[in-house]
Amino acid sequence: MNENLFASFIAPTILGLPAAVLIILFPPLLIPTSKYLINNRLITTQQWLIKLTSKQMMAMHNTKGRTWSLMLVSLIIFIATTNLLGLLPHSFTPTTQLSMNLAMAIPLWAGAVIMGFRSKIKNALAHFLPQGTPTPLIPMLVIIETISLLIQPMALAVRLTANITAGHLLMHLIGSATLAMSTINLPSTLIIFTILILLTILEIAVALIQAYVFTLLVSLYLHNNT
Repeated sequence: MNENLFASFIAPTILGLPAAVLIILFPPLLIPTSKYLINNRLITTQQWLIKLTSKQMMAMHNTKGRTWSLMLVSLIIFIATTNLLGLLPHSFTPTTQLSMNLAMAIPLWAGAVIMGFRSKIKNALAHFLPQGTPTPLIPMLVIIETISLLIQPMALAVRLTANITAGHLLMHLIGSATLAMSTINLPSTLIIFTILILLTILEIAVALIQAYVFTLLVSLYLHNNT
């Protein structure tokens, strides 16, 4: 039971070679593009959503921070499509892997922090020691603020991993219960199946919300350092 429960989180292989790279490259192929002067409704809706999302995230940034707009929009599209892809049967969700989420969070966080130290080193150092701090508490507060700064990428990655993994496990358990009850009690099966449908709708919302939250937090880190 435990092996089947966590089997969907094991990175797949093809002929002994890891297939995670191919799976990561697959979601961008799902995004439609247009070669015509007049776009169809799907392309128009997609462009409207991208403009709305980028406008919300970039509204608080200055000119230097807005240079990250393309990267942040690409990040939210990638995470959202990857999360949605994992909801398909017999598929693999790369964002359930902590290593992959750390590989996204650490470079973006480090880039924002390095930019802050290069452009506004006084403001960056001021975050380590709030104004008016009593002298005996200065060493302790510097250590606490340093730890809180270094833990930011870990919090980003763990949040995304935990939310996506928990949803997938719950869907797997309820789906197994539905299959087991189908030969025992039909009314109970219908109730559990209805719960499974509602949970699937919730997981679609969670997949999109977590992509937005991850990108928004990266945008906030960038805003604090520009």
